[in-house]
Amino acid sequence: MLKVVGIDPGLAATGVAVLEGTGLTVGCFSYGTIRTSPQTALPDRLNRIYTRLSDLLAREQPDVMIVEDVFSMERFPQSGITLGKVTGVILLAGCRNHIPVVEIPVREAKQVLTGSGSSDKEQLEKSVRRRLNHHQPIKPYHASDALALAMIGLFRLGTGGCR
Repeated sequence: MLKVVGIDPGLAATGVAVLEGTGLTVGCFSYGTIRTSPQTALPDRLNRIYTRLSDLLAREQPDVMIVEDVFSMERFPQSGITLGKVTGVILLAGCRNHIPVVEIPVREAKQVLTGSGSSDKEQLEKSVRRRLNHHQPIKPYHASDALALAMIGLFRLGTGGCR
């Protein structure tokens, strides 16, 4: 069994998922979000994400962490810069906990799980739910995106054993 953590970076809500499995088979999974308040200063928000994620990684001791690769939209360049800062503390948490980190573009995860790299968040959530045989909606979408990333990690790397 391989244990994979998937991370969908976001300043207000970072999606986090943990799953275990082999190959294309998911044995168990959990998901949630790390939330921060817009009323809090940016350094404190980044520290909260780093601390919560570090605690999760220390507790779960995954074999690998899959992180959504940073992207930037031309119309909103500041969002890309902020997302880069969030991703930086996520990568640092993985490094400090000695967890191998793989970054995957979200379009790639969408392509693998839905058949279209341009599918929307709702389509991706439904595909993740169907593949996990999970009947309840996976909300917020940050959490379902994190599960999608973890599933891609498992599908690619899940043929070996755990440590």
